Parts: sequence; structure tokens; C-alpha cells
Amino acid sequence: MSQVLDTPPPTAGAAAETPARLAARYGLTVSGARPSLSEYIRQLWARRHFITAFATAKLTAQYSQAKLGQVWQVMTPLLNAAVYYFIFGVLLGTKHGVPDYIPFLVTGVFVWTFTQSSIMAGTRAISGNLGLVRALHFPRAALPISFALQQLQQLLFSMAALVVILLCVGSPIGISWVLAVPVLTLQFTFNAGISMIMARMGAKAPDIAQLMPFVLRTWMYVSGVMWSIDKTLKHSHLPHTVMVLLQANPAAVYIDLMRFALIDSFHADQLPHHVWAYATGWALLVGVGGFIYFWKAEERYGRG
Repeated sequence: MSQVLDTPPPTAGAAAETPARLAARYGLTVSGARPSLSEYIRQLWARRHFITAFATAKLTAQYSQAKLGQVWQVMTPLLNAAVYYFIFGVLLGTKHGVPDYIPFLVTGVFVWTFTQSSIMAGTRAISGNLGLVRALHFPRAALPISFALQQLQQLLFSMAALVVILLCVGSPIGISWVLAVPVLTLQFTFNAGISMIMARMGAKAPDIAQLMPFVLRTWMYVSGVMWSIDKTLKHSHLPHTVMVLLQANPAAVYIDLMRFALIDSFHADQLPHHVWAYATGWALLVGVGGFIYFWKAEERYGRG
């Protein structure tokens, strides 16, 4: 004789209970769900030591296989400046009419490299660290911010070499050098924001990293790294719109402000009107906007 065990039918209330209600009853949440903006900022602040340590470790490891080690942190931008000096300053004659052209050029190269490297590193911040993104739970904005911080640390090494150059060419130490601090703060905010924008775009389309060198090279040529925008605009007949775009270009704004802060022969009349408003506006627009843009896709990073 067989025995049949009947499972009692579910009650009407249990049958109507949805997965969402079950999750609410037991306090379950979606894995990797995007937190609120305020909570996201709190989580980032709680991991500030990780961001700093990660940036420092990446910078230390960058040249760990080279015999000269960390010397390349200074040598690389200096060699780039030497190449640009020969091509643009000597062969193309852009140094004519520009006082203290060597510190003028080196400052432009160093400040531009800060932005360029932040963007390139940010583009691969998610797509190049998928193992870390998928293995650990942390606010993903920590990655592009840490890469921008790494490039800021790199720039500070380079600035030490720039100070030596300024002293060698006879440029005196002045109170205006203090202005380098707010300039770097605004530029870092801008760079971190654009790094987060590129990180989200690079996470969805990794091939964009192959396109960025061409975009950045074009941007560099119109940013007054190797030539004086002020001198060129005074002797040109460019349309007014083009002139405004050249002067409001964020890369050119931060480069010119740094030159004004450090180079005694670079005077205020060489800066575009409302230059500090441009610098602050770009930092707030790109920094805050890039952070929100990145946060909007938080739950999608590392998936697929």
C-alpha cells in the first residue's frame, strides 16, 4: 500500500506575496544598487584613505621596472618639453616675442600633461579594472578620482623641476606663486570631473580609449601649450567666435593662470577677461556634472 503525502495548498495571502514584498519583509536590497547621491558622497568620503593610498601605489608602481625609477616622473615631461622647444620654438619660431620662453613652454607642457593623463587614465578606470570592480563593493567613482589624484602627485614632482628652471633663468620667487594652489585645486576638480565622464563612456565603449590620443593631440595644439594665444590673437583676423572659444578653452585657462602665478614676465594683461570666472565655472560645471553623470550609472559598472 502506498502512502501519499499532500502538500497543503498555499493560502491566498502567501500566493499574492511578491518578491518585492518578501525582500522588504526580510530587509533585502538589490546587489550593487545605486545609493542616493548624499549616501554616495558619504561612502566616498569614508574611503578617502583608500583613494589616496591607491593613487600613491599606482604612481610608485608606474616606473618600478625602469632602472631610473621615479626619476622618469620628472624626465618624461622634461623630454617632451625639449622636443616641443626644438620643433615649435626653434624650427617654427613660436618663441619669438615670448619672454622667458623656456619656463613658458615647460609650464604649459606640465599643466597640459596633468589634464591629458587624467583623461587617458580615467577612460580606462573602469574597463581596465574590471577584476577589482567585480570583486569588491565600493563607490566606483573612487577609481577615476584616484587616477586624477595620481596625476596631481605626478605634477607636483614635475613642479619641483619647474621651480629649478625658473630660478636658473632668473625668475624671482614672488607672492604670486601662492596662486598656484587655487589654480591646481580648480584644475584638479575639472580633471576629476572629466575623468569620471570618460570613465563612464569608456566602461560602455572601451574602444574610445583608442580615439582619445587623437582628440587630445588636437586639443593640445589649440590650447597655447607651445605658443602664446594672447600674442597670436592680437595679430590675427580670426572670427570673434573662434577668439572667444580659444580664450575660454579650459586647458588654456589653467595653463595661463599657472604661467601668471609662476612666471614674472607673464603679466595680467595677457590673461583673458574674467579668467578666474572661467576657471571656477569650468571646475564646477565639469567637476559636479561629471560626478553626477558617473553616479547615474553606478549599478551598471562591471556588468555584462
